[in-house]
Amino acid sequence: MTTTPVFGITGWKNSGKTQLVASLVAEFTARGLKVSTVKHAHHGFDVDKPGTDSYRHREAGAVEVALVSGRRWALMHELKQEDEPPLEDVLERLAPCDLILIEGYKKELHPKIEARRTEASERGPLAVSDPNILAIATDHELPDEVLPVFHLDDISAMADFIETHLGLKRSSA
Repeated sequence: MTTTPVFGITGWKNSGKTQLVASLVAEFTARGLKVSTVKHAHHGFDVDKPGTDSYRHREAGAVEVALVSGRRWALMHELKQEDEPPLEDVLERLAPCDLILIEGYKKELHPKIEARRTEASERGPLAVSDPNILAIATDHELPDEVLPVFHLDDISAMADFIETHLGLKRSSA
């Protein structure tokens, strides 16, 4: 089990999750924290391009392919017939950091902010059935909401909320 603090952003498709996570990463990084992220995808995806050497390695049957350069490295793991790994297993593979922000994973038990936007694919609130949702980030009025409500653009206030909830310490650097 990871000892790194985790906090999630959840919501329906097109609710603003990705923009919110990216903005929070920038905010926490500016505050001196080292942040990693995990994004859940419900569909097949590929970070590699047909014709590249690493793609050819995977197509030939490699279970894992590490792509390394002087600027970054990536590890791709083919699940083949394996089940999707539990979130905890993914968290354990991340390098040490100060905070892990998780996008998606609606059913996991970590603390979360629910993103709601008028353009979302669905509008039903998730918080009513998930006690791990501690606040709402939205672009529209929610007059009857009992949880703390932030505007989707109020990144600083949400970062303060997350920092306080997790007891994060800012770097002195």
